[in-house]
Amino acid sequence: MPHPSIPFLDLVTQHQQLEEELTAVFQSALRTGRFIGGPMVEEFEENFARFCDSAYCIGVGSGTDALRFALMAAGIRAGDMVITVPNTFIATTEAISQCGATPVFVDIDPRTYNMDPEQLRRFIETECTRDDATGKPIHRGTRQPVTAVIPVHLYGQMADMDPILEIAETYGLVVIEDACQAHGAQYFSKKHHAWKTAGSMGIAGAFSFYPGKNLGACGEAGAVVTQDEQIARSIRMIRDHGQRQKYHHDMEGYNGRLDAIQAGILSVKLKHLPKWNEQRRQWAMAYREALSDIPNILVPFEPAWSKGVYHLYVIQTPDRDKLQAYLSENGIGTALHYPIPLHLQKAYAANAPSRGAFPVSEAAAERILSLPMFPGLDRDAIGIVSRRIATFCKMR
Repeated sequence: MPHPSIPFLDLVTQHQQLEEELTAVFQSALRTGRFIGGPMVEEFEENFARFCDSAYCIGVGSGTDALRFALMAAGIRAGDMVITVPNTFIATTEAISQCGATPVFVDIDPRTYNMDPEQLRRFIETECTRDDATGKPIHRGTRQPVTAVIPVHLYGQMADMDPILEIAETYGLVVIEDACQAHGAQYFSKKHHAWKTAGSMGIAGAFSFYPGKNLGACGEAGAVVTQDEQIARSIRMIRDHGQRQKYHHDMEGYNGRLDAIQAGILSVKLKHLPKWNEQRRQWAMAYREALSDIPNILVPFEPAWSKGVYHLYVIQTPDRDKLQAYLSENGIGTALHYPIPLHLQKAYAANAPSRGAFPVSEAAAERILSLPMFPGLDRDAIGIVSRRIATFCKMR
């Protein structure tokens, strides 16, 4: 009997279920001729700002645009250094480099895969001195000022934001959240004694709406959320060729606007996102129950202060490559997020540290495996995946 096919991600069923609503968005754009900007973009920006507990949302062309524009609006410029993690997609560091700044890494927490606040503190205290005039860190080796931190809320779980923000405040650093995988994730802030939504804690939060995200467009799209009116105003100009009004350019900007059709599609989907996120959490719990007792399988860790939205469900195993091949042979799709840490990528070979510099990220990259995870998954599929993993582990 052939094995059932379980895809890593299903982008068809969801759109079939919403086809009538999504088609109406396209028809509206055709009938009004409003393809760039306009009411659909404004409606989505208002709704997504509210969803993120933020005052402002600025729709842009992609998650990379969101990160780059947020950095630029926050005043990050050529010669600055920006701290982030090596266990992330390259868009995080591309945005830094494209501002003219230099990315520099600190290692991750081995349980959450997110920025380790103690590594952040150690970097500033041991690798930097403090400028006598500003009190901000200066990197000892390059003499560049360290001006910002980008914690990445990886796989749908927020980084430990209270200590990160405390360190940033101490040293005068801007914090921009890379929330591209964390739409609706929450963090319990002991400082504020309240749950905080991804994107609402730093000076700005950047989101991607790439189709496979928890909230995905039917193409490229992104957004920045912020509580800061000046940041919002600057990003609106940057995304539209630096215009404060048509043909009045206060600066050079970019063509980084959000298409009206994509905004309309996102508005339709946003209404369903809380339900979809809850389904992901249910499937994560089902995976945990099925996989926790299997030898050599480490399931995701969710701290008490986190409500993850499981953009990805990532396990660790020492036989990762063989397990992935075995699952593929049995009709089960998987993926790797991410197999090569950024400091070991060819793109950064000239300046980045060599192997061994970030041992936690490097070890994780060799062991992590992303299992099927999407709202339309079901318990039968999770049972099949889990039994296949158990069978593999018994054979080792």
